Amino acid sequence: MNLIDPKQRDFDALHGAFAWDVPAYYNIAQQVCERHHRHFADPALYYENAAGAKQTFTFGQIKSLSDRFANALLGLGVGRGDRVAIILPQRVETAVTHLAAYKIGAIALPLSILFGPEAVEYRLRDSAAKVVVTDAAHVAMLAGLTAELPELQVLISTDAGDDAAAFSTLVDEASESLEIAQTRADDPALLIYTSGTTGPPKGALIAHRSLLGNLSGFELSQNFFPQEGDCFWTPADWAWTGGLLDGLLPAWHYARPIVAYEGGKFDPERACTLLQDYRVTNAFIPPTALKMLRQVSNLRRRFKLRLRGVMSAGEAVGAELYHWAREALGVEVNEMWGQTEFNYLVGNCSAIMPVRPGSMGKPYPGHQVDAIDDRGKPMPAGETGELAARRGDPVMFLGYWQNEEATRQKFIGEWFCTGDIGYRDEDGYLWFVGRKDDVISSAGYRIGPGEIEDCLLKHPAVAQAAVIGSPDDLRGNIVKAFIVLASGYTPSDELKQDIQTAVRTRLAAYEYPREVEFIDEMPMTTTGKVRRVELRRRDLERKRPS
Repeated sequence: MNLIDPKQRDFDALHGAFAWDVPAYYNIAQQVCERHHRHFADPALYYENAAGAKQTFTFGQIKSLSDRFANALLGLGVGRGDRVAIILPQRVETAVTHLAAYKIGAIALPLSILFGPEAVEYRLRDSAAKVVVTDAAHVAMLAGLTAELPELQVLISTDAGDDAAAFSTLVDEASESLEIAQTRADDPALLIYTSGTTGPPKGALIAHRSLLGNLSGFELSQNFFPQEGDCFWTPADWAWTGGLLDGLLPAWHYARPIVAYEGGKFDPERACTLLQDYRVTNAFIPPTALKMLRQVSNLRRRFKLRLRGVMSAGEAVGAELYHWAREALGVEVNEMWGQTEFNYLVGNCSAIMPVRPGSMGKPYPGHQVDAIDDRGKPMPAGETGELAARRGDPVMFLGYWQNEEATRQKFIGEWFCTGDIGYRDEDGYLWFVGRKDDVISSAGYRIGPGEIEDCLLKHPAVAQAAVIGSPDDLRGNIVKAFIVLASGYTPSDELKQDIQTAVRTRLAAYEYPREVEFIDEMPMTTTGKVRRVELRRRDLERKRPS
C-alpha cells in the first residue's frame, strides 16, 4: 500500500533506491474510491459547517454517490475530455463531482468560490466548460455570463433553485451501476488555472498519473502516512492543488478520513477546535494559516491536539514559524515545495531527517531537482540559480491548455523551470530565495524577501509581513516592509524604528527595511499567498508625483 518502506530511516538512501512503476492504465477515482472494498463501512468524510451542522460519509456512500452522479453526467451528454467545472467549498458534493468526472474520463475544472464574475467567465470560456456544478449564489452570478459562454450547456446546483438542475435530484434518479472508463496514466484528469506574473491565467492540464507522483512526498511529509487512526485536515481550498492533490485525494488513496469544513474565512480558534474534536493527526496548513494560529492565546493548554505530521507549503515557512509550531503544536512542520505544474517535489520528513529551519528540504524519492543557470547547467553548492525539475516524472503536467508556446517556454532541455530562485547547500538541502520578480536588487546586493520576512516575524508586534523592492533614485531599489500588527499594538514611528533596528541587528545593514508601512490586511491570493504585485502597485501609486 505504501510507496515508502516505513522501516527505512535513511532519507538519502530512500531517494537513491527509489524508482517509479507507472502502470499503462490509471484512474484517480479507481485509486481513491473503487478499490477500497474493505473500507466501504469506514468514514471517508467528516463534514461540518459554520452553523455547526455535521455529517459523516463512508467510503461506500462516496462510491454510490459518485457512481450515480457519473451516470447523471453521462445522461446530460458529458463524455471523455469534456470539462466539468466545480465551484464549491469543502463539502461532499465537491468530492463526488471530482470522482464522477474521473470515472467517465471527463476533466474536472475546480474553481475557487472566491472568484468574481470576470475570473469565472474567463476560465469557463477559455476551457470551453460544458457543465458547472455550484451553489445557488454562483448560479445567480452565472446567469449574467451565459451569453458569453456558448459551450456551457448545463448548470447544476447543490441548492434548490429554478435556474439550474438540482444535484440531489440528478443523483437520486440515476443508476448506481457504472463501469468506470479505462483511462491511461497520461490521460488528462484535471485542469487547474494558475496565475503568473504576466498575462492571463494559464490552465495547467494534469494527468491521472499525477496522483501517483504526489505520493512519495505525501507519505514522507506526513511522517509515514498512513498509520493506524490517522485523520487528515487542511484549510486549503479543494479548488487548488494544495487542498486537492496535497490533501483530499491522497488521504482517500490510503482509505483515511478527511475533515471538510465549510466556514468561509479562516478562523484560527475554530481550526483548533476542529483539530481537537476530530482527533486530527495529519494536516496541510499553509504558512498564512500557521501565522494566524500564532494569535491563538494559550493554544497548547486550551486545546488537546494529536498532530503527528504537519506539512506546509505555498510560501516560505521560515525558521521563526517552525520554532513556534514545535512549541505550540507539538510537531516539527515539514516544509514542502512544488507547483501546480510539477507538484510535491521537495520537502522534509522530520521522522527520519534533521529539519533545517528555513530550508525547503530535499527532493523526495522519484524527483530530481536542482538550481540551474540559464543554459540548464546545475549550479555549484551554495550558488543561486533557478530551481528546476527534471522531465520524465509522473507528477509533471501535460502542458498548458491550448498554449504550446507557454509550455515550451517552461523548459530548458531536460529541465522544467519553476521561476523560483534558490540554491542547494553542501548537504543537498534546497533553500528558497524568492520568485524571479521578487528578488530585490539594492545598491548591488541581491536580496530575497524570505529571510527578512522571517526576521520580522520574530518581533512580537508583527502578525504578518511582506517585503518588496521599492524604487529609489540612489540605490535602484530599497527594501520596504508591509506589516500587519498583532493584536494590542498600534502603529507609531517608535514601533517602526524598533522593528527596523531588530532586522538591522539580526541580519545585515543592507537588508533592513528602510521603509515600513503598516496595513490592516495583507492582500492574498485565493491560495493563501501574498500578492506582492498588489503591494508593489500600491507602493508605486504612493510614490507617483501628483
